Amino acid sequence: MHFGAIADDFTGATDLATALRERGLRTAVVIGENDIPTGHDAVVVALKSRTAPVAAAVSTSLAAADRLLSAGADRLYVKYCSTFDSTDEGNIGPVLDAVVGRADTDRTIVVPSFPANGRTVRDGILFVDGVPLEDSPMRHHPLTPMTVSRVSRILAPQTGADLTEIGLDTVRRGEGSLREAIDLSRPGYLIVDAETEADLAVIAAASRHLRVLSGGAALAAHLDAPAAVDRAPFPAVGPGRLVVCGSASAATRAQIADAIARGVPARRVDLDAAISDPDAEIAALTAWVRSVPATAVPLISSVAELTDIRHDASATADAVERVLSGVVADLVARGEVHRVVVAGGETSGAVVQALGISTLEIGPQLAPGVCWSAGETASGDTVALVLKSGNFGATDLFTAAWGVLA
Repeated sequence: MHFGAIADDFTGATDLATALRERGLRTAVVIGENDIPTGHDAVVVALKSRTAPVAAAVSTSLAAADRLLSAGADRLYVKYCSTFDSTDEGNIGPVLDAVVGRADTDRTIVVPSFPANGRTVRDGILFVDGVPLEDSPMRHHPLTPMTVSRVSRILAPQTGADLTEIGLDTVRRGEGSLREAIDLSRPGYLIVDAETEADLAVIAAASRHLRVLSGGAALAAHLDAPAAVDRAPFPAVGPGRLVVCGSASAATRAQIADAIARGVPARRVDLDAAISDPDAEIAALTAWVRSVPATAVPLISSVAELTDIRHDASATADAVERVLSGVVADLVARGEVHRVVVAGGETSGAVVQALGISTLEIGPQLAPGVCWSAGETASGDTVALVLKSGNFGATDLFTAAWGVLA
């Protein structure tokens, strides 16, 4: 196994796996504590640890690292969101501390940049579509509001490790110059600027000797890989379709609005009912899906505008995850839905866990960081899933995604 990766949510796992697959690596996503499969060049362990308590995030990440190393991984990759979603307590810093220590190394790079999706780092500052992170829509994220743009300032409260910024001037002097900077820096975390794919290619080449890498998915698109292999055909699945959205991001809200404008039947989760009687809300939503014509793609969302977000955002999010994952699990188990687009990292994790999927095979790419995947449910049914970060994908994703499947 060339790479063993640990992703802090399920959309991030498929995001990273897509990049590795595009490099020609035979790649699988393993859900949580399930067994590491053999016969793959790269395995990504998908955790639901981004907003978990720090101790739980560290414990599950270390367990994943141990399993990957035992399975023969040459290198480890710690995957986090390209908008560096975290709080002052973690979980990026504590997880890096644990994994770097377990790999018995003294440094790694920190590269959240994802130029294709507008995430870049210059002078140590993370930008989203040209705007500093703290001035982007991520400032209003209900669970991890990002109010600081300098990556070192985000990490500093989370770790005691030394933090070093390596600027674009060094990166653009080439692989040799950057490798020298990496090797001569103090042990700790090296925050490397990157604005373009060419920058990422230099970073990947200069860091090929490091045992542990960390970053968003875009860096992985430039990692050393064997010659491209023949890809297994994506499994055939039934025709039933569904979109569920737990994300409140600006991109997902625009995708919902676009789908509705194109005539997609849509319904909102009743948040009061989701909290007070989730089983009744699941039943109501599944009944509504069944009432939609078979040729249509029903869409269920949690919010339409930021003003829909409650002050008790965490409790509401938990209720929404339970309801949306319950709807998907019920409709898949009854053979009524076979293809599902899920928007939101936490919601994606809840859906996959509710379906009892242990491993995902990565399929066709839809956009940078967005792909189809396929998994076998606990009852033995095959389901096709798009697990989409809230911020990713074209505006017409909810209507355009289906055309790439047979």
